[in-house]
Amino acid sequence: MSGGTVAVDGQRRGGVGRVLAGFGLHGPRREQHVLTREQLRAMSLPVGDDGVVIGTDGRGAPAVVGLFRPTAYDVVLVGGVWTAQLIALRAAATGARVAVETGRLQNWAPVAQAAGGGQPCVTVHPVGRIGPQGASVSAPVLVVRDCGARPTRSRLSAGPWQTTLTLLPFLGPGAERLLTGADLVGVQRVSPQEAELAGRVLALPDGEIDALSALGDGVTLWANRRRRGFVQSGPTAVEAQVLGQARRVD
Repeated sequence: MSGGTVAVDGQRRGGVGRVLAGFGLHGPRREQHVLTREQLRAMSLPVGDDGVVIGTDGRGAPAVVGLFRPTAYDVVLVGGVWTAQLIALRAAATGARVAVETGRLQNWAPVAQAAGGGQPCVTVHPVGRIGPQGASVSAPVLVVRDCGARPTRSRLSAGPWQTTLTLLPFLGPGAERLLTGADLVGVQRVSPQEAELAGRVLALPDGEIDALSALGDGVTLWANRRRRGFVQSGPTAVEAQVLGQARRVD
């Protein structure tokens, strides 16, 4: 500004005039917020990818999945409906729309009613009756396909900002194709035979293959082509009122 410099407390130094009403009001006097170089190095901020928090990792840090992308994104979850519903609720909480294609309408109706505070942000459709969703950068869509262990091919075309989460209760015939084609795979507790199949497709070490048949409720191994990790999912108090506690078996 011309006429001098402005001090942090709103008073002009080396200039003319008085402080305008409503600007630079005098508040409580406190010491300046100054850190030494050593204190600054000690600071840490929880900065990470933006996305949906699906639980906590092995260090207790938030596990975040960037579900919505400018290209189509395909997720396969081998597990229980509880985890799929938790992800759906949390995706809706970020402002995304959720469309559920399912043969278990009674399981998803309470989730649709609870989400969005009365707004239709979660819709439930019978198998084969879901239409185009019109996803966009300002209105991303999560399509949840809860269609059994051998889901039919989706009628929806893949597209930008539209993510498909296919829920498989167990690994049956044809599951290897789904796992191989997915961008992200989650595996909850499975039988030793299923663990061997998942381990072969995901190139897991022997220790993680053995662990898959002994995972606790709410624990999921998430893996993509670059990395993997175990995540513990648990509900907030509000989510627990709708979903109950974490469980693997529906």
